[in-house]
Amino acid sequence: MSLRSVLLVDSDPEAHQILAGSLKREDRHITDVYDGHEALEQLRAEPYDVLVAGPGSNGLDGLKLLRRARAIRPDLKVIVTGDPDPARVLSAIRHRAYGYWHRPTPPGPLAEMVQQALDSGPFKDDIRVVSARPEWVTLDVRCKLDAAERTTHYLREIHCDLPAPVRDDIAVAFPELLMNAIEHGGKYDARKRVRLSLLRTSRCVIAHIHDPGTGFSFDFLPHAAVSNPAGAPTKHVEIRAEKGQRPGGFGILMSRNLVDDLLYNERGNAVLFVKYF
Repeated sequence: MSLRSVLLVDSDPEAHQILAGSLKREDRHITDVYDGHEALEQLRAEPYDVLVAGPGSNGLDGLKLLRRARAIRPDLKVIVTGDPDPARVLSAIRHRAYGYWHRPTPPGPLAEMVQQALDSGPFKDDIRVVSARPEWVTLDVRCKLDAAERTTHYLREIHCDLPAPVRDDIAVAFPELLMNAIEHGGKYDARKRVRLSLLRTSRCVIAHIHDPGTGFSFDFLPHAAVSNPAGAPTKHVEIRAEKGQRPGGFGILMSRNLVDDLLYNERGNAVLFVKYF
């Protein structure tokens, strides 16, 4: 069996031990490092599949380690842990981190992202930054499932200070609409991209998603729950199964119930929602 290699850097012994325990698998080799400079020496000495970059004992934090590691191993997948700071999250996106988690880092979800990174192929150009102000984030996202999942997590980190009910509603509505854009607009074609913006004012969050497709009409949307006829609340499930589409189809209907306003453009290839807080 070929072992996958993960380099774990964190100067906090307790946090390090918890994260290391969550990452252990029979098919993995975990290298534990507490010092950022030692981590760089490890990267120079041998290749790793994933680097989990937390703060080092010598002041080399996760973002600095990301930039230094990228110079040594350009294709390395780096997951950064650090403060819940939107500017730091955006810096991680700009420097092509695989993901960012604010501390204290939940070990289970982090382990899931590490597994996703190990399973995924080339990724560095999947998320392009167009605007990187915390109050106005615009990204171009490749029409890939893992790119959508990474984008959703990044935006959750950027707005982690929102009131929990607002944050939770956006965390459900946004990925549903993004996946609709990637699946139906982009047809999972990795050559195509979805452009999305997330704006934050003093009173609300505004999301705008524009897909590369030709759009749709609400007059003919049989695969979505929003079009189910009266008395047949699951008719779209049968239609999706016949077409070989992923389970679901509740995205538009559910999102309408979670946000305050939801609008589509005339062509049906761009959607905007508003959530007040």
